[in-house]
Amino acid sequence: MATGEPVYDALEARLAAAPAISVPTITLEGDANGAPHPDPTAYRNKFTGRYEHRLISGGIGHNLPQEAPRAFARAVIDVDRL
Repeated sequence: MATGEPVYDALEARLAAAPAISVPTITLEGDANGAPHPDPTAYRNKFTGRYEHRLISGGIGHNLPQEAPRAFARAVIDVDRL
């Protein structure tokens, strides 16, 4: 296994601890996302700031910026208003 850059070891350790996310956040999921992923309730508690999850319908997969650009842009705008 290849080793990474030692200068980033402390940052890697912090990320591995999965710190809470305190900034306002909107997570998005397409209703036709075939990729394996956890249920949104499984990671809800990682967000300590204002949080919202949106399920985007209409046969949307996992490439939301391309498949649902309006919903994606709306989330980018709305996160400031949470």
